[in-house]
Amino acid sequence: MNTNHLIVVATLAIAATSPEAFAGGDHSGGIRTKPDQTGAIKPSFDIVHAKVTTQNNIATFHMSVAGHAGDSKPVPTGKLAGSDVFSYVWPTSLNSSVVGFEDSAGILALAVTAHPDFDDTPLYDENADNDLGNDGNVWHSHWVVLEPNEQCGKGALGVIDIPDGSTPRLPITWPGLPILLDSPGWPPTFDADTVEVKVAFDHAIDIADTNYDGVTAGLRVNQSVHAPLLCVVNVMDIASGDLSLPGKVNQ
Repeated sequence: MNTNHLIVVATLAIAATSPEAFAGGDHSGGIRTKPDQTGAIKPSFDIVHAKVTTQNNIATFHMSVAGHAGDSKPVPTGKLAGSDVFSYVWPTSLNSSVVGFEDSAGILALAVTAHPDFDDTPLYDENADNDLGNDGNVWHSHWVVLEPNEQCGKGALGVIDIPDGSTPRLPITWPGLPILLDSPGWPPTFDADTVEVKVAFDHAIDIADTNYDGVTAGLRVNQSVHAPLLCVVNVMDIASGDLSLPGKVNQ
């Protein structure tokens, strides 16, 4: 084996074991970022790529991380109050009305979540055991509407609460919780470092001008189970670094 051949083999071996190589696949377009080098972010939540593309009326929300996506889930607490939610989130510039909420209700985001202490998808049996109410710990998708909420912490976001007695417009798959959250049933798929969700939109809705970002975060149910019910308490990583929504659909 000549020297040049040895150099090529060594280079390929190094590349195959590097964090950026592990986060493989087609990372063209979208938002790209380098893996964390400090050890502060769990690899399964360390974003290296986020992208949203469309084909006809189907939008594919894509996120790749430096480790195995979906590997880490919250530790069960045995009760709803104070329980944790782990999530992969795509905040968007979409109007909340396109998925069935009130017009311009807040920041519309698609989220893939897991939470062992409660189930918020009453129409679906994600673990296929014929029980609709015990599969919150299986990764599943939501639309959520977020807004800044100082009760969640300085500069923090929370899922918007529905006040007692109010009747806002809600999607037909709203799960009944007093927050602006939808459980549409779009199943996420995990493949090594990547999580994707395919979402069908009405043919009359054009999302081509939509901006987006990628976020991994922990949320927590309020200890009193009152407003704010669900807060973002631990932002693990942001694809853009500053939640500026620089991504553009199909670019």
